[in-house]
Amino acid sequence: MTFNPLEQRGIPLDRQIRNWRELNVTPIDPDHCDPYTRCRIITMNGIEVEAIMFSHQLARHTPDPEVKRQLAQTRYIEAQQQKAVNWLLPGVASVLETTIAYEQVAVDLTAWVARMEPDPYLQQAYQFGVLEDFDHLYRYANLYEMIEHRKADAIVEGLTEVMPGRPTKYHHRDPADNVRDPYAKDGTNPLSKLHALTIMSAEQQTMNFYMNTGPTYMEPIARQLYQEIGLIEEEHVTHYESLVDPGETWWEQLVNHEYNECYLYYSFMEQESDPKVKAIWELHLNQELEHLHTACDLMRRHDGRDPQSVLAPQLPAVLTFEPNKAYLRGLLDTQIDLTTLGAGYVREAHERFEKMQEQLHGGEAPPSERVITQHNEMFGREYRVESEGAHPDPALREK
Repeated sequence: MTFNPLEQRGIPLDRQIRNWRELNVTPIDPDHCDPYTRCRIITMNGIEVEAIMFSHQLARHTPDPEVKRQLAQTRYIEAQQQKAVNWLLPGVASVLETTIAYEQVAVDLTAWVARMEPDPYLQQAYQFGVLEDFDHLYRYANLYEMIEHRKADAIVEGLTEVMPGRPTKYHHRDPADNVRDPYAKDGTNPLSKLHALTIMSAEQQTMNFYMNTGPTYMEPIARQLYQEIGLIEEEHVTHYESLVDPGETWWEQLVNHEYNECYLYYSFMEQESDPKVKAIWELHLNQELEHLHTACDLMRRHDGRDPQSVLAPQLPAVLTFEPNKAYLRGLLDTQIDLTTLGAGYVREAHERFEKMQEQLHGGEAPPSERVITQHNEMFGREYRVESEGAHPDPALREK
């Protein structure tokens, strides 16, 4: 691939404002769309939300009014992009249907990043996290059949299996053990920076979604499950954000954000099957190219460095949504019993872990366990989609 966003010009910033008619996008049809089109939409919504919030934080930490105005101008376009992207989701889909799609994103996006990550320590961080999101998908899928009497495979369409991962009750760790070691900004592969920012942003949006939608349910078990998994998503954001080198300057982080948006819009434009959605990815790419140049100018002016010193010389291979069944089964077979200790990983239940488990669970079954029990009572079985055979871990095979 030879596409270098630093050498491309997009739509001039003063021509990027869209009117209401242009923002009134046609949502996807949930019953006939490619599941990975929905996944790309959810991913880019998370990326845009992170871009907006990062820009707000930068604006709150700079005394320069001209910088504030420049950030505000770009940020308004980012806000329009976020509205266009997120409004592609259909209003007829329930919150729980969208939740299952969020977890499909978490599973297949994180698994792909883990497969492609060149740094072994960062790769392990993604492998660890994906087994937890995999279990969340399973818990929500059982809740979905209980509440809406529909099957999650109508959403994931066989692209992602639905079965236990690392059991959710074991995801609750002492907060100190959720903090990882960061990459070294001057020595790491530029692709690693994009991976860390992408997964952090996606998990952050999942955390935000559950925080706001969880209490909208009337069913007690649904409210409780969203509360439990919402707390774990906070752990995941801590886990992933700590991978980013805190020594990166505000300006370095700004160009990384904009470059990552170019990378993802280009990736999704290349593989999108829905023509209307693909047109939005292409439009947003051409807007982001100018946002990147604006960020690069700010870095040169305020950081005294050339952005080319921290960015990849050309876009990496496109980020791809695709099935990861064999890869995930390999992780289930080898890493399901891991937990964290400090910035590393262990297999034994250490003192801090056990104390946290006791404080939170108090000897009672958490919502993630009770949802499976209640599903069994209603249907006489669990809900699973095991297209590739029995569960790799004999202890987690359905009784």
